[in-house]
Amino acid sequence: MNYLGLDDKKTAKTVEELNILLADYHLYYQKLRNFHWNVIGKNFFDLHEKFEELYEDAKLKVDEIAERILTLRYQPVSNLSDYLKSSDVKESKSDLSDSQMIKTLLEDHGTILKQLRKVADLADKGGDEGTIDQIGGYIGELEKTSWMLDAWKMKTNDTHKTL
Repeated sequence: MNYLGLDDKKTAKTVEELNILLADYHLYYQKLRNFHWNVIGKNFFDLHEKFEELYEDAKLKVDEIAERILTLRYQPVSNLSDYLKSSDVKESKSDLSDSQMIKTLLEDHGTILKQLRKVADLADKGGDEGTIDQIGGYIGELEKTSWMLDAWKMKTNDTHKTL
């Protein structure tokens, strides 16, 4: 990694996990498209729009993750069959209720957050501040989105935790 001054062995481990993250985001993106197309019921308008917002964001992240891998002088995984093998995000049925869709997305967020933190940890061990910065932003955004989706599914008589 001469031009970035990073250790090759440590960077290779980071890139391995970045490729898994890339696969996770591809599966997540497609799931959001699925839900966007197939949501029905009284929450259709709100969720149809929200799912589109989320898949547009996921599409950008797919490109940014692949470009980070290229910046590190590795090749991003780019085959759907490889994504299906390496991702911890799984495909979803199309006939879920709106609340099942939200529940599924929150589970996926947990999976993606776990992978994001794994990448950040390895990047930290490798002194790769560029990857840490990128991934740190993703973590904050996904945590906020998770909070909003979780609030959507709450009953109005649910309360916040107090200190």
